Amino acid sequence: MTDVTAEGTSRTVLVTGGNRGIGYAIAQEFVAQGHRVAVTARSGEGPDGSLTVRADVTDAESIDAAFAQVEAELGPVEVVVANAGITRDTLLMRMSDEDFTSVVDTNLTGAFRVVKRASKNMLRARFGRIVLVSSVVGLYGGPGQANYAASKAGLVGFARSVTRELGGRGITANVVAPGFIETDMTAELPEDTQKQYKASIPAGRFASPQEVARVITWLAGDDAAYISGAVIPVDGGLGMGH
Repeated sequence: MTDVTAEGTSRTVLVTGGNRGIGYAIAQEFVAQGHRVAVTARSGEGPDGSLTVRADVTDAESIDAAFAQVEAELGPVEVVVANAGITRDTLLMRMSDEDFTSVVDTNLTGAFRVVKRASKNMLRARFGRIVLVSSVVGLYGGPGQANYAASKAGLVGFARSVTRELGGRGITANVVAPGFIETDMTAELPEDTQKQYKASIPAGRFASPQEVARVITWLAGDDAAYISGAVIPVDGGLGMGH
């Protein structure tokens, strides 16, 4: 492993939920740029060149064990990408307490658990990059997604509070808010539905997972050292800064 990549210094990176979709693409991009990369997954594996550790973001002990394994094998985590998330879409009147709390516990409280554990070494090193993967839905809203939107919007307040607490220690915390992405999930949508969605996006297309991943690797790099508490949309203009 080289000490310097094309993007700057080689770092130890942890991506939660890195076994599929956007998380997999994020981990893949960090590997391609020469970083030491680990992913957490409840099942499946991360991309070639990454270390996969078993973890569940709803369980603090499981997170602690995952970090300990990564620290032992790759070194202290310098970049953490909180990407793990779930959906349980249903209309408000039909949404159960469990539908709501389980989504918040994974998407928002899960990010809190991961960032809290990562911050220990970051404070010691006086360096850290925290990237929280939100969604255009977090700020734009979505019918049937009160639980998901609330959890993703909460990441913004969390990142900004972390920035105010830790910003003086060389640690940044930012939010990336993707829109519609080309994944297995969107590929399964009926063609008419895909056309309707694309008509609402000024760019007229879905993003590739790599387009999201490269924004995240840039935020984690040396060029973005003075950006913190920001929300960066990667949505083709859909949210227009909401």
